Amino acid sequence: MLKNYFKIAWRNLKKNRLYAFVNITGLTVGIVSCLLIGIYIKHELSYDSFNSNADKIVRVTMDYNHGTNAQQTAVTGTKVGPQFKRTFPEVADYVRLIKSTGVVGYNDRLFEEENVLYADPSFFNVFSFELLDGNKASALSSPDKIIIAQTAAKKYFDNADPIGKTLKVGEKNYLVSGVAKDAPSNSQIRFDFIIPFTALGASKQEIWWSANYTTYLLLKNKDQVQPLQRQVTNYMSTISKGELKMAGSQYLTYHLEPLTSVHLHSNLSGALEPNGSITYIYILVAVALLILIIACVNYVNLSIAQSAGRGAEIGIRKVMGAGKLQLFRQFIGESIFTTSIGVVLAVLLAYLLLPYFNQLSGKQLQFNALLDPVIITGLVALAILIGFSAGAYPAILLSNARLSKILKSGFSFTSGQSVRKSLIIFQFVISIFLIVTTVVIVQQLSYIRNKDIGYNKSNVIVLPVDYTMQPQVDGLKKVMANIPGVEGVASANNEPIDVKWGDGIDTPDGKVLTVNALPMDEDFIKTMQLKIIAGSDFNHTDVLQIDTTNQGKNFHYSFMINESAARALGWTPEQAIGKEISKGSTGKIKAVVKDFNFKSFHDPISPLLIFLDHFQTRNLFIRVSGNNTASVIPALAKLWKDRVPGRPFEYKFLDDDYDALYRTEQRTASIFSTFSILAIVLACMGLFAVTAYAVIQRTKEIGIRKVLGANVSTIIVLISKDFLRLVIIATIIASPIAWYVAHKWLQDFAYRINIHWWVFIVAGGSSLLVAAVTVSVQALKAALANPVKSLKSE
Repeated sequence: MLKNYFKIAWRNLKKNRLYAFVNITGLTVGIVSCLLIGIYIKHELSYDSFNSNADKIVRVTMDYNHGTNAQQTAVTGTKVGPQFKRTFPEVADYVRLIKSTGVVGYNDRLFEEENVLYADPSFFNVFSFELLDGNKASALSSPDKIIIAQTAAKKYFDNADPIGKTLKVGEKNYLVSGVAKDAPSNSQIRFDFIIPFTALGASKQEIWWSANYTTYLLLKNKDQVQPLQRQVTNYMSTISKGELKMAGSQYLTYHLEPLTSVHLHSNLSGALEPNGSITYIYILVAVALLILIIACVNYVNLSIAQSAGRGAEIGIRKVMGAGKLQLFRQFIGESIFTTSIGVVLAVLLAYLLLPYFNQLSGKQLQFNALLDPVIITGLVALAILIGFSAGAYPAILLSNARLSKILKSGFSFTSGQSVRKSLIIFQFVISIFLIVTTVVIVQQLSYIRNKDIGYNKSNVIVLPVDYTMQPQVDGLKKVMANIPGVEGVASANNEPIDVKWGDGIDTPDGKVLTVNALPMDEDFIKTMQLKIIAGSDFNHTDVLQIDTTNQGKNFHYSFMINESAARALGWTPEQAIGKEISKGSTGKIKAVVKDFNFKSFHDPISPLLIFLDHFQTRNLFIRVSGNNTASVIPALAKLWKDRVPGRPFEYKFLDDDYDALYRTEQRTASIFSTFSILAIVLACMGLFAVTAYAVIQRTKEIGIRKVLGANVSTIIVLISKDFLRLVIIATIIASPIAWYVAHKWLQDFAYRINIHWWVFIVAGGSSLLVAAVTVSVQALKAALANPVKSLKSE
């Protein structure tokens, strides 16, 4: 019996090739969308779960207020880990981490490395990273040791054994004590090298402040997170008032984040790796389901549309004694058979599309992820679920048909038409929703790229430097400034696109303000084209004030603040000039700069302190005239090779780093654009097939109308108007839903666009146009047909 059902299903597919193509293509696209997005989501949800102690590890985040505004960050001082272990019995161990860049050398091989991790010796006790060679207990036991990751070992030593060999990092030599397996792709902690935390000068003292380190605690019991959080809050309240002598609204406290929730649920700055977002996971789930629903709607629509053509078959089966259950099983079987073909094709298509999906998502997912038992089980369940859900209504409709009605007037149901129209509306509601949200995302990204952020990020080359290069920086700047095409050279601690340095300032009259801080040289303001609205730029006289001789007794800061800092201190820009403030050492405010975006558009502009400091230089900024970039870079490379032989010439562009801040949004826009196109194509494929069937059903009517004098345009309007009306209704339904979702998404940005009314007109109009073209193809074919032939055959 089952074999017979499959034979009939196959014959029906061959007989109705157009409908079979639309159904199978739609289901394949829907399933492959779910499959690829499912692999991606599974990967995101699995972050850090490979650690055997994952449910007992928490990240400590810092929450503080110097008096006027609270700040939160994912980094802490050096004291948190050891002090919490000493104080709270619930803490089994801790590890402090800081990621750094560094020049790593072995013989003639020299590379700038971005994943140099400093970690306490407890690193392998807390986390479950695998050590391929070496002893976990002793690999980080002394400050002259280094662990190298598997891929990095190949890069420096080829196939030779790295153990016992010496690597130079910066100016220090380290003995390779272990080879670690590369960190899994679903780990927020990535490394190519691990150096003992004791190699840092900061390890020699324990302080609450100087928050530069990511601290993790290993708890004895997974159920102790909330009780420990309450203890930490009470303990830090005592510490703030006692040891730290904080008063009024000032405080310092810490929060505990479960390790496995950090990647998707935390958006704090200072993370070791860029976080994902649970919001975008929900968005991707919704998009995949919407595409799949469109494919299922096509199936239901076409199954209902084909029902009239199967009247004779159903009638004969009923005459021969087939019951409702048998007919129901047959049609459900056909549905599952069709879906199974879609699943097989989807797996093959997923294999081919995975590299492109990796580019779209920014991940490196492997094909073996498709062979995961969870994915395979999900596919089987999905095939059965789609088969039943998409086939149930047509199966019930067909199996419940009355024999007398079929034999008398054929197979036709008015209820099927209303359902079919409702499903077409639903398809276009989804398509228009995706179009509107895509347009809003693209507009917001365009706004971010083109908005005046307060400085000129274009045509700026960034060259990383380190402490060992401090004596050379001034000389390098002078020589670089003489290269044809170079308009300016400056140095600073951080790029102005994402200032992470947190600090505090106070005034003689007792005002205290929490600020972000940016150390720079006297050329930074003019090179980056920041706007001074009061006061004057730094100059050589200000440089002479940062005199560290005579035990620092001659040292004085020169400060600038932004408009937000001036407002927070209760001053106008003009009033701020000449005011004395302190950041450990005192100095006077020389200028107030116009507010500029020194973080992403997700964050509002907050108080910023700018101060002159040559000793904190971490980057050189070279502004190049737009037409000379190609000639300047080789000249810089030659100069660098001559003057800085111990460091490879590796540069980047400031505007590229700026774009990287919004990579998640860019990927979301790409995903939405891709799936919006898929949605509208699938919807139109279904509309095309349903229109083709409607034309066949109305062949006699069209023939009579033509004989009575109807022209081509009349016939096209006759067939098209009902379908196009459905698209208009879909636009009306989709618009408020799309507005609400887009509005909620935009609330995540401190600086955002307004959603314009014309977006909905464009989305509805483009859907209407595509639908009109789709319907008109079949309508025109029917209008041009010979009425004599159609009436004769009918």
